[in-house]
Amino acid sequence: MTVSSKPARNVALASLALSVIFFGVAFFVGRWSGFFVIAEIGWLILAAALIWFVLCIQLHQQTMAEQEKLDMSLLAGDEKASAIFQARGEATILLEVAQQRLRLFEKWFLPIFSVIIAVYQAGMGLYLLKIVSGGIEAETGQPLICAISMTAIAFISFLLSRYAAGMSGQQPWQPLGAGGSFQLCATLLCFAAAVGLALVQFKIAVVMDVMVWVIPVLLVVLGIETALNAVLDLYRPRLKGQYNKSAFDSRLLGIISQPGQIFRTAASTIDYQFGFKVSQTWFYKLLEKAIVPLILFGAASLYLLSCIVIVAPDEEAIIEHFGNPLNEAGQVRHIGPGPALKWPWPIDIAYKYPTRRVLELNIGFVPKIDSETGEVVREPLLWGKTHYEKEYQLLVASESGQGQGGAVPVSLVIANVPVQYRVKDLYSFIYSHNEPQRLLEAICYGELTKFAASAKIEAEEENESSPDISQCLVGAGRAEAERTLTERIQRAADREKLGVEIVFLGLQGIHPPPDVAADYQKVVGAVQKKQALVLNAGAERNKNLSELAGSIENADRLSDLASRYQQARQKNMTAEAEKLGKELDTAFAEASGNIFKRLREAKSYAFEKVLLAKAAGERFDSQLKAYRAAEEIYKRQHKLSVLEDSLENIRKFVVVADKNDTQVFTVDVQEKLTPGLYDISGLEATKPK
Repeated sequence: MTVSSKPARNVALASLALSVIFFGVAFFVGRWSGFFVIAEIGWLILAAALIWFVLCIQLHQQTMAEQEKLDMSLLAGDEKASAIFQARGEATILLEVAQQRLRLFEKWFLPIFSVIIAVYQAGMGLYLLKIVSGGIEAETGQPLICAISMTAIAFISFLLSRYAAGMSGQQPWQPLGAGGSFQLCATLLCFAAAVGLALVQFKIAVVMDVMVWVIPVLLVVLGIETALNAVLDLYRPRLKGQYNKSAFDSRLLGIISQPGQIFRTAASTIDYQFGFKVSQTWFYKLLEKAIVPLILFGAASLYLLSCIVIVAPDEEAIIEHFGNPLNEAGQVRHIGPGPALKWPWPIDIAYKYPTRRVLELNIGFVPKIDSETGEVVREPLLWGKTHYEKEYQLLVASESGQGQGGAVPVSLVIANVPVQYRVKDLYSFIYSHNEPQRLLEAICYGELTKFAASAKIEAEEENESSPDISQCLVGAGRAEAERTLTERIQRAADREKLGVEIVFLGLQGIHPPPDVAADYQKVVGAVQKKQALVLNAGAERNKNLSELAGSIENADRLSDLASRYQQARQKNMTAEAEKLGKELDTAFAEASGNIFKRLREAKSYAFEKVLLAKAAGERFDSQLKAYRAAEEIYKRQHKLSVLEDSLENIRKFVVVADKNDTQVFTVDVQEKLTPGLYDISGLEATKPK
């Protein structure tokens, strides 16, 4: 008995009508509620409506061809008309009008419709992906009402898909398998959307967030598959009397709608490889019957495993019950290290964090990652080279006053600052902010930028008593700067209720940009040379003061007394000046060092001058008495003494003559170069007596 295609055509018409209705419902509900997933499902259902439309045409042509065959067989049985059908060839072909239209439709129009459907699926999928990637508005509608709508569509679509899949088992109704597969896909997506909308009521949007990407990707994949099938159909051989699947009959969706075909294909392959009917063995038949329960049992076991939570030794977990982390008593559902039980997902969801582990943020740089090992590459921190994948620069004050040409006196430095922290309050860390790690990173960058803008590269004086030692990034002030910056970040994190503790902050990676490292080192060298000169001058000052007054304290005290004494004299404060003068004299008397030496030398000199003056006075008094006693003798004696003292080292010639004598004396005053016989020393002993 021949099976008519009319019931299949009626099913295709009913499915087409319902698909159009479902598309309208999904489209308008999605626009009304703001859930973009529902609108995406509507566009996918419209693709199913296109497939049902093509199937309606195909099955209608198939029904007309079957009716034509039936009419021709009835005419062939008539004795009067049998002569017409006894003539084979062109006369018979001219009477097969519906069958010719069916063959023409399947040969040309089905591939064309397949290409149109592929273009729609891929184009709509890409269009939806573009919308999703550009950002969509937040959902504002009623999730429960939308969930009920999706459930109703899923239920009716499921009945249609299973009915169509069951009918496709008959030879003339096999085209219904394409529509049934796509309708089942729409059913599963509607059911998943209904579950996701129900979870949205409990503030769980993970299902909707995933589906908003899955549906466009699925449309693109189905469009690519349909296009490939259309190309492959051009080279696939066609056997007369054998049904050939259309290009829009998805093989991927067929795995879901008709899983038995997979086993039949696998059984045929195994039979071919082994050379006997393996598919007829008891083990294979048992496996074929039990495969679905086994898969369901495995899926149920995997789902029930979500009731077990394993918390590592360095972790803590918080359990959310229907999205609420607090129990009836208002306490946090907190779990420590070890195994624990909870309700299955999505009733209870566990959030685990390594609260006992020290975590690290890379502030100011992006580390290099080894492509082979996946570990961070660490290099020596040299000023003349780049150490990380990316390094960011900071503005730092360079000196007071204006720079050259009125420029702002700032410098650029690169900051490689690792910040290590630990989660001390897990509830605050999770629920105070959506992205606590990014917020902490932003706080670190903000505090580092503000600190660097008010800091200097190096302090003017490299000692702990310097007033700006806590505001320099390198040198002696680095430790104090680390402590100050750590306190600022901790205070900012506490204000935001992040629930973290800053364990360590390192400023070891502060250095100039590599391009100016050489000039930077010259500047640092000049600053250090200046500091060395200042320190040497201070040491010389201390040395001089110590040598002068015995100690710096004594020198400061003497300087203070002298300054106060001068001020008192300038202001005509006589009593105060006298008092300070006595104190100053006492201080000078008690001083040691060069002051003591100078004072003792001055006293000795004064004593000497006094004694000499006294002696000179007494001598003058004695000379005066001698002069008065013998005036001529005193004068001659002193005159001879003066001549004796003056002519002591001069050769003298004494000539005694009478003043009335006219005798001429010739005196040879030249020095004898060769001594005479009587001038030679040692000859006096040989002279005759």
